[in-house]
Amino acid sequence: MFYDHTKIFVKAGDGGNGSSHFRREKFAPLGGPDGGDGGRGGSIYLEATPNLNTLVDYRYRQQFKAVSGGPGSRQKMHGAAGDDLVLAVPCGTVIRDSETEDLIADLVDPGQRVMVARGGRGGLGNVHFATSTHQAPREAQNGEPGAECWLSLELRLIADVGLVGYPNAGKSTLLSVVTAAKPKIADYPFTTLVPNLGVIEVGQLGDEFGFVLADIPGLIEGAAQGHGLGHEFLRHIKRTRLLVHLIDGSSYEHEPWASFLAINQELREYDEHLATRPQIIAFNKIDLPDAQERWEAFKVKADAAGYAVFAISAAAHQGTKELMQYVSFRLREIQHEEAERAAQQALVDLEGPVLRPVPEDAFTVSKENGVFVVRGRRVERAVAMTNQDSYEGMDRLQVTIGKMGVTKALEDAGVQVGDLVRFGKVELYWGE
Repeated sequence: MFYDHTKIFVKAGDGGNGSSHFRREKFAPLGGPDGGDGGRGGSIYLEATPNLNTLVDYRYRQQFKAVSGGPGSRQKMHGAAGDDLVLAVPCGTVIRDSETEDLIADLVDPGQRVMVARGGRGGLGNVHFATSTHQAPREAQNGEPGAECWLSLELRLIADVGLVGYPNAGKSTLLSVVTAAKPKIADYPFTTLVPNLGVIEVGQLGDEFGFVLADIPGLIEGAAQGHGLGHEFLRHIKRTRLLVHLIDGSSYEHEPWASFLAINQELREYDEHLATRPQIIAFNKIDLPDAQERWEAFKVKADAAGYAVFAISAAAHQGTKELMQYVSFRLREIQHEEAERAAQQALVDLEGPVLRPVPEDAFTVSKENGVFVVRGRRVERAVAMTNQDSYEGMDRLQVTIGKMGVTKALEDAGVQVGDLVRFGKVELYWGE
């Protein structure tokens, strides 16, 4: 099977807990604090590799967890850091947050890597909390929990040119003729169940121009709404720079020009940008009498609409060389235009964007089902890293959230003694 989309759960390693230890030696029976810090947790990365073609590795194993950091120890010894976890994905993988659908990364080139879950920082040992007036602190921080989330992975094949059209239009035959690819070919619809790729080289020796051609499984009316196989494979057309629209000139089931308009409508409904993608029409099976009768009328309509159109027979190798030469010519033009636009955009971007990141100490307070919920990266981290069994730690937390303005915000929201307040995954009862 060709697995091109899946969901996975990633959990970075938690930070190690800090140590609350005191120096105890023969000649220093009342030594000061010497508890070390916990080690950071391992982070999780996704990295593009050319050695994979599908997402089948994540079909049956969907949960991944990195190693947590080790706890701190005596003599100010730090805990061991957790090893990072690197997950390999095929080139062309799009990564999104499964809940918000926000784009995280689009890994196209081999070696591209993105962090999808950051490891938690290690907790501080009690040596950090010693002061001139409080020389024997028993407080030590817990390790920060590692980030976790569900990710949606979607593979979009990396191809320069895509072959589209109705089932049984001859796309696989054309691919087998102009490339070394060997797709399955048969005289019935939906022979092609997975996209096939082939490499084409056009030109003389020493001046070859190569590009990748993708045979996309046949589309039908309603493909954009999930009918047939089109909905599963329309995503693979998104990266193509140019489309070759193959028309079965001998079909009585689909009138040639009507079928051309119908497929374009499906592309438009799936993604409005696909409808504006440059297209070349290949009127296939011209070696058959039925196709020859329809060719002139079809060509008139295509010329009037501004499309380049070629009469070919993929099975008889007729006109395929001329078609690929023109595809190569148009592809070079498109690449040149893209390079010019990129150069112009680079000049515009010289001044650099104005970045206004959200302050780390920003937070919100809301009431949900009778529970006060405080959301904010810094305050959630402060609560999660506080040892609730430590009076000193809880006192410090009270001072910290007071300085951040969380206490006043909760009081303004109407919090009362005994109310439940949730900070991330930690729930506390509000006291005096």
